[in-house]
Amino acid sequence: MKRRRRTALLSLTALLATALTALPSAPAGAEEVEQVKNGTFETTTDPWWATSNVPKGLSDGRLCADVPGGTANRWDAAVGQNDITLVKGESYRFSFHATGTPAGHVVRAIVGLSVSPYDTYYEVTPQLSVSGDSYSYTFTSPVDTAQGQVGFQLGGSADAWRFCMDDVSLLGGVAPEPYEPDTGPRVRVNQVAYLPAGPKNATLVTDATAKLPWELKNARGTVVARGTTLPRGVDASSGQNVHSIDFGAYRTKGTGFTLVADGETSRPFDIDASAYERLRLDSAKYYYTQRSGIAIRDDLRPGYGRPAGHVGVAPNKGDTDVPCQPGVCDYSLDVSGGWYDAGDHGKYVVNGGISTWEVLSTHERALHARTGDAGKLGDGSLAIPESGNKAPDLLDEARWELEFLLRMQVPDGKPLAGMAHHKMHDEQWTGLPLLPGDDPQKRELHPPSTAATLNLAATAAQAARLYRSYDKAFADRSLAAARKAWSAALAHPDRYASDSDGIGGGAYSDSDVTDDFYWAAAELYLSTGEKQFEEYVLKSPVHTADLFKPVGFDWARTGAAGRLDLATVPNRLPGRDKVRQSVVKGADRYLATLKAQPYGMPYAPDGNTYDWGSSHQVLNNAVVLATAYDITGAAKYRDGALQTMDYILGRNALNISYVTGYGEVSSHNQHSRWYARQLDPGLPNPPRGTLAGGPNSGIQDPYAQSKLQGCVGQFCYIDDIQSWSTNEHTINWNAALTRMASFVADQG
Repeated sequence: MKRRRRTALLSLTALLATALTALPSAPAGAEEVEQVKNGTFETTTDPWWATSNVPKGLSDGRLCADVPGGTANRWDAAVGQNDITLVKGESYRFSFHATGTPAGHVVRAIVGLSVSPYDTYYEVTPQLSVSGDSYSYTFTSPVDTAQGQVGFQLGGSADAWRFCMDDVSLLGGVAPEPYEPDTGPRVRVNQVAYLPAGPKNATLVTDATAKLPWELKNARGTVVARGTTLPRGVDASSGQNVHSIDFGAYRTKGTGFTLVADGETSRPFDIDASAYERLRLDSAKYYYTQRSGIAIRDDLRPGYGRPAGHVGVAPNKGDTDVPCQPGVCDYSLDVSGGWYDAGDHGKYVVNGGISTWEVLSTHERALHARTGDAGKLGDGSLAIPESGNKAPDLLDEARWELEFLLRMQVPDGKPLAGMAHHKMHDEQWTGLPLLPGDDPQKRELHPPSTAATLNLAATAAQAARLYRSYDKAFADRSLAAARKAWSAALAHPDRYASDSDGIGGGAYSDSDVTDDFYWAAAELYLSTGEKQFEEYVLKSPVHTADLFKPVGFDWARTGAAGRLDLATVPNRLPGRDKVRQSVVKGADRYLATLKAQPYGMPYAPDGNTYDWGSSHQVLNNAVVLATAYDITGAAKYRDGALQTMDYILGRNALNISYVTGYGEVSSHNQHSRWYARQLDPGLPNPPRGTLAGGPNSGIQDPYAQSKLQGCVGQFCYIDDIQSWSTNEHTINWNAALTRMASFVADQG
C-alpha cells in the first residue's frame, strides 16, 4: 500500500486527555502510583539512558537529545528508562511533553519489555511540534513484569534533529475510560433519502439469529409497509451481528419516514430525489470556499466569507512570486489561484490532477450518458463569481484549479522545462485554527516530479476538448501545455517525489508512474486522435491490467481514469469493446462485494484494513458501477451505485452521515484550519456537502490513537477536528462525492 498524505495535528497545548481500550480496569479504589523515576529532569537525566549515537543532557529542566540523520529504523536512535514495573490488568496513564526541532518529526513512544523478545505493550507515534506538545494516553497492561521499559524511538530520519522531553509519567491505578461512540438506534438507514424507483435497504444491529418483523412508517406514524429481516450473521467490517432489511417494493414519495424493527426506530429519511439535486450542487459548491488567491464573497456563501489568502501581501507574501526550496531551482513562479488541497494551505499537482479530472468527468459524463444533463451544473447553478458568463459553472470552477496547474509547469529555458513542480506549500506546518490570509509561513516550490507532470498532461488534455466550445484560446493553451508535459515526462520518466518530503505539507509520493503515463496518453488520444498516443495506450501494460481492485482508483492509482474515459468518451480506439467489457467486469466484482456486505457497499479491503479516505474509495468503486450502467443500461449496476450512497449517508456501523449537513447526524468537525468552529465559535463548520475521509484503520494521528486503538474496520473513525487521519476533507474526496451525487440525481 502506498503511503498516503500526512498533515499536521492541532497546535494546541492542552492535554489530549483520552482513553484507548475497553480492557479490564484496575481494581476499584486502586491507588495511583508513579512508575517513572525522575520524569521532570530538574537536576539530572538519571536513570534515563540513550543509545550511543544520541548525545543527551539537561536543557532548561528538560532532557534534550541530538538525533543523528541517516538512520534506517526508529529504534536506531532512542532514549528510555528500564526497570519499569507493570501489573497485568492494571490501567496506566502514559503522558509526556515533547518537542522536535525542526518541527514535524515523528517519535515512536512505547511501553514495552526491556529484554528479549522486546515486546511492545503500548505505542503511539505523534508528530512533534505540530500536534500540540503535550500528550496523554491510557492503556491496560497485558502482563506482569518488573522489566518494563518506557522508550522514545527517534531514528529513521534522513536529517539530524533535536528532541526534548519533560514531565514523563507512567501513572498506575488509573481507571480506563473506554471510548464508546454514540451510534444511536440499531436500525441503520440512509438518513437522507432513497429514490422512489430505487433500491431501499437498511441494516439492523441485533443479537437475534432468527428473522424479525419490521415496519415502515410515514411521517404520521402510519404503517405503510411490513416485512421480515434477513439474518446475516457477524459482519466482518464492524464486528456486529446484523440483519438486512429490504423495503424496495415501497415506491411512494414522501418525507419523514422511519423504519421500526426489534424495538428500535431508525432516524428519519425521505423517499424522494430532490435531496440529491441539492447534494449535486452543494458538493460542487464546496470548491469555491477552497479557493486560494481570491476573497470569498459572503453574499455567495453566507457565513463563509473571508479575505483572500496567499495573494502577494504580508505576512507570507503569498503565491505570486514563490521561490523553490533551497537547491531546487534558481527562479520563482506565480502559482497563485487553485484550490487548497484539504484542511491545510498546501496546493499539489498530484491530487489536484485527479480532483480536476473527476470534476471535469462529472461534466463529461453529462454530455454522453443516457441519463446525463449538463445543464444541471450549467451557468448560474453554483453561485460563483463567474456565474453568468455563458459557460457551465462546473467548468468555471474546475478552471480555477486548472490555471494553477498550468502555472506549476517549469518555464522554457530552465532545467527540466515542461515538467511540473510536484507541490507548493508552507515551509513548516501551521496550527489550527488559521485563516488562509493569516498564514505566516514562507511558501516554497518543491522539486518537479514525473507524476505531477503526467497529472498536468492528463488534465490539460482533457480540458482541451471540454473548453473548446467556450474558450478556444484556453483550450489551445491547455493542449500545448499537455503536449509539452508529455514530452518532458518521456524525457524524465523516473523523477519521483520523496516519501520524506512531508514537512509543511503532504508528501504524495508515488514511485510507480506507469499508470500516470497510461492516463495521460489516454486523455491526449481522446482529445487529438493522434496515432502516437493511440499506440502508447495500446502498448501500455496498464491497458490490459486489472485496475478494479478492492481499493480502487485515487491519486496514487490513476490508470482507471484513463480506462473509464476510453470506455465512455466517443473514440475509435482499436479494441474499444474490450475496454468497455473490462469496466463491466470490474463492476461485476464490485457488485458481488456489495451484495456480500451486510452494510451494502462495494468495498471490502484486504484484511478489513480500511484505507485513508475510505469514504471516497467507496464512492469511486461506485463510479465504476455507475459507468457500467452507462455502458450497458443494466439496472443492477444502477441499483448498486445508488445503494452505495446509503452507506455514505448513514447506513453504516456508526450510524453517521459522512457528508456535512446531510442526515440527522452528520460529520461536521472535519480537520480544517478555517472550517474550525470546534476550536473557534467565530469560524464556521465545513459547508454543506463536505465529505469526511471516513474510517481509516491506520489511525495515524495521536487523537485517533488515543480513542480508537483496536478498532474494527468501520469503527476506525471519529468526528473530531484533531483527527486528521480519519476526519479530514480533501478536494479529491469531494470530487468523488460530486460525481456520484450528480449520477444519483440524474436517476431521479
